[in-house]
Amino acid sequence: MFCSEKKLLEVERKVKANDREYNEKFQYADNRIHTSKYNILTFLPINLFEQFQRVANAYFLFLLILQLIPEISSLTWFTTIVPLVLVITMTAVKDATDDCFRHKSDNQVNNRQSEVLIDGKLQNEKWMNVKVGDIIKLENNQFVAADLLLLSSSEPHGLCYIETAELDGETNLKVRHALAVTSELGADISRLAKFDGPDTKLMQNSGKTKFKRTSIDRLMNTLVLWIFGFLVCLGIILAIGNSIWEKQVGDQFRSFLFWKEGEKNSVFSGFLTFWSYIIILNTVVPISLYVSVEVIRLGHSYFINWDRKMYYSGKATPAEARTTTLNEELGQIEYVFSDKTGTLTQNIMTFKKCSINGRIYGEVQDDLGQKTDITKKKEPVDFSVNSQAERTFQFFDHNLMEAIKLGDPKVHEFLRLLALCHTVMSEENSAGQLIYQVQSPDEGALVTAARNFGFTFKSRTPETITIEELGTLVTYQLLAFLDFNNIRKRMSVIVRNPKGQIKLYSKGADTILFEKLHPSNEDLLTLTSDHLSEFAGEGLRTLAIAYRDLDDKYFKEWHKMLEDANTATDERDERIAGLYEEIERDLMLLGATAVEDKLQEGVIETVTSLSLANIKIWVLTGDKQETAINIGYACNMLTDDMNDVFIIAGNTAAEVREELRKAKENLFGQNRSFSNGRVVFEKKQQLELASVVEETITGDYALVINGHSLAHALESDVKNDLLELACMCKTVVCCRVTPLQKAQVVELVKKYRNAVTLAIGDGANDVSMIKCAHIGVGISGQEGLQAVLASDYSFAQFRYLQRLLLVHGRWSYFRMCKFLCYFFYKNFAFTLVHFWFGFFCGFSAQTVYDQWFITLFNIVYTSLPVLAMGIFDQDVNDQNSMDYPQLYQPGQLNLLFNKRKFLICMAHGIYTSLALFFIPYGAFYNAAGEDGQHLADYQSFAVTMATSLVIVVSVQIALDTSYWTVVNHVFIWGSIATYFSILFTMHSNGIFAIFPNQFPFVGNARHSLTQKCIWLVILLTTVASVMPVVAFRFLKVDLFPTLSDQLRQRQKAQKKARPLHSRRPQTRRSSSRRSGYAFAHQEGYGELITSGKNMRAKNLPPTSGLEKTLYNSTSWIENLCKKTTDTVSSFSQDKTVKL
Repeated sequence: MFCSEKKLLEVERKVKANDREYNEKFQYADNRIHTSKYNILTFLPINLFEQFQRVANAYFLFLLILQLIPEISSLTWFTTIVPLVLVITMTAVKDATDDCFRHKSDNQVNNRQSEVLIDGKLQNEKWMNVKVGDIIKLENNQFVAADLLLLSSSEPHGLCYIETAELDGETNLKVRHALAVTSELGADISRLAKFDGPDTKLMQNSGKTKFKRTSIDRLMNTLVLWIFGFLVCLGIILAIGNSIWEKQVGDQFRSFLFWKEGEKNSVFSGFLTFWSYIIILNTVVPISLYVSVEVIRLGHSYFINWDRKMYYSGKATPAEARTTTLNEELGQIEYVFSDKTGTLTQNIMTFKKCSINGRIYGEVQDDLGQKTDITKKKEPVDFSVNSQAERTFQFFDHNLMEAIKLGDPKVHEFLRLLALCHTVMSEENSAGQLIYQVQSPDEGALVTAARNFGFTFKSRTPETITIEELGTLVTYQLLAFLDFNNIRKRMSVIVRNPKGQIKLYSKGADTILFEKLHPSNEDLLTLTSDHLSEFAGEGLRTLAIAYRDLDDKYFKEWHKMLEDANTATDERDERIAGLYEEIERDLMLLGATAVEDKLQEGVIETVTSLSLANIKIWVLTGDKQETAINIGYACNMLTDDMNDVFIIAGNTAAEVREELRKAKENLFGQNRSFSNGRVVFEKKQQLELASVVEETITGDYALVINGHSLAHALESDVKNDLLELACMCKTVVCCRVTPLQKAQVVELVKKYRNAVTLAIGDGANDVSMIKCAHIGVGISGQEGLQAVLASDYSFAQFRYLQRLLLVHGRWSYFRMCKFLCYFFYKNFAFTLVHFWFGFFCGFSAQTVYDQWFITLFNIVYTSLPVLAMGIFDQDVNDQNSMDYPQLYQPGQLNLLFNKRKFLICMAHGIYTSLALFFIPYGAFYNAAGEDGQHLADYQSFAVTMATSLVIVVSVQIALDTSYWTVVNHVFIWGSIATYFSILFTMHSNGIFAIFPNQFPFVGNARHSLTQKCIWLVILLTTVASVMPVVAFRFLKVDLFPTLSDQLRQRQKAQKKARPLHSRRPQTRRSSSRRSGYAFAHQEGYGELITSGKNMRAKNLPPTSGLEKTLYNSTSWIENLCKKTTDTVSSFSQDKTVKL
């Protein structure tokens, strides 16, 4: 959104709480959200300005002005003004309709209710009426539509947990602290509005709404200029001819026309004739072209909206084309820029496997002990005897439960660690059910898994952690919390168990934790490493699990040093980190966990299919590098078979430049001379060279770059190297990027690669790149509507992108190109006969056809058949389009309609116009009809040519149509029937009697079309016009068939649909181990927990941690042993409520 210069320079903001009169002096923005383009006052001027940016509309306005001059107009003015007003009106109505939907979406947000403190009382107020400085009361799970300052909270110590899914798709809970001076104001969450409407971070990051136009629109603008230049040349030729004719021939019979001698100047006559022919020949680009284009695009948009295969029944969400002007661009996408969280993934973590003491749990084996896939028939582990179990959790390996029943100490210790080493907070809902509030979904998955296997985390205080171990409550004394950060990549807790033993439990990245192991773990380390490689190869997020027994005396000494370090004033963080390193050593390895960051359904197949279509996918995410890389592997965008994965992580411009240089050396080899990055795309040859090099690169490469490195790489002296390297790679992953950087990356590719781009995301942090890309797609999920509101297309699942591009996009491009080729062809054939006729009518600007035929040709006789082809035609069906992604590549290469294709259509039209004019002319020359009368009158000649033209263009569109429907048949043959009906009506005695001046061709149709020789001429003209095309296409399909031709022949040969190929993704096995570590955790939660600020005051369990309280007289593990294995218990699905 636009902000004034004053607001852009604003460095501080003065606000008085609950004082609207004072705050209004500063003219802060209101809280109304605007994503629409127009309002009632601005619609007409802005929309007309946008429409007349089309060269064709300006061209027709110019022609209309010429037609109002009687001295040069051979056609009446209504032949131009009526179609022009029609197309402008239709386009305006369409744009207004699109914008009405935007207004409707804005109103849904603006009219949400809130409680605002006004005049000392809480009153309901719409969000759009909230002002800067208002005090607002928020309740649990309430929507927030402004930037707010937390004053107080019902949580202890003024804490509040927020979910930013609407902004970034993340469902992780973030902690916000109230101001110290206001934290005790009240129990309800109260906030002060600081920034409203366009000043909020969300709207500031949204970027400017741009007027998007397709590459075909831009090409048509160029072609209209070409055609206008061509018409000027034709007009000059005919004007010169008129001047010469007037000079040499016109004088001889001027006296018969009662003209005074010398009154008419030949040069002036040529000048007037020039403008007259410009008007006559303007039908090469009729205004009906743009009406037809809009109708076709509207039809394609409805096909997207109606596609049941893009309807997501889970949320009753259909696909929606939110714009109708970009459909054919969907068939030309070369780069897809995708968000990760909520777009590729569901941001739902699921505990899938684990390795404990050298044994994998979580795999399913058949009777022969061979690993098999999990099917619906496979029975999951029955957790019904565990009253604390999470109902939605499923695990299919019964061996782990058997190990628990047998009392395996390593398995028990493993699960105990998962229940103790975390930052999860617990609470009970109104039904008494245990609810976990998790800061990281990874931790939630691990704690939930331990809970289901009998080690349930129950509660915590700043000094204790209480868990239920197989039915027995056990309280551990929390002695120290060694928090996670991005450098340590691990977290640890030190606890004292009821037996008085001090234990250090640690979990973290395997590459880090394995360095801390005791030497006696060497054999187990090797085995666990293999398991981790297998887990990572399957795209699972992994953590290593280890523990250490601590001596009481040693711990006391260490803890004393930690207290001293915490109170130190110099190098405090370094001293604490050193002490953490000191105690986290000589660890004993327990095993590893494998959590699945659950991909959206069909993501792998979609990515694979788009890659086969030569579409490059770049992932732009705010997540950590490890998380993004693991998702890349899970989606098969990154594979272990790749030649190399380049990681750019420099902190300075020099480091980034050096890393890019080394990566290019590895990619291209040492013999190539590299640019030093100082030249910034000053020569077009650089792009051409890059394209040539891209074709010669062998092997698959990937590029991973961090946000801070990207900031340097986007500088003018480095981005040349960045773009060149990135475009050579099959996959690019940008991590830790800001919304602005997302848009900058998209703009970089748009500007310097001249490629069609698509951006897809689900959160408000994706809005800027969605607006920046040629095509913006919003995922309409649970993460909010901001991305959808800014998008051009929306649907509920990433997998629908495959169908949107490979089916609807390819069909739209294919249909639009065929439509344009045919439209230009028929109008050159229709119009250029006037040029040939000019040489036989004294260059007098007389038309060949009568004016009614000229008026009706494009809007009645030929409009519906070409619309039917443009809306319904398809070369292959939708299943073949999905199964053969290579069919998509002609659109990327712009092969179906370009300047060369236009010239071919133009040549085809010129040839047809020659046949249409000279074959009847030659046949009529000195010819007589069956009644002995001559045929060479102007009216008979006009009717013969007009009839030949309608039949020729109808036969041509029948040849062009690949997919026949009832609509095609009715429109094509019905248009011919309509022509003859109107022709005989206009040439009838009855219509002549009513309008003698408007219909002078009385009786001519009946007289001409009853002559056999006339029909022979029409037949000869049709054959001569069509046969070269038929012969060329037959030879082309027979000798040089395209993939589309081959599939079309196969479709015709097969009466039954070809069976679908199964695209089951195969499990990858890594040849070399890599870390699958990814942990969506933030630093600082350990300190928050040990401080106790996030915990409510209540009856706490004993803090000594030495008691062991019996929870039930009979533990649930005993019940499990008694329970038969074939018992199946069904549970209702519980839904976790998030604060």
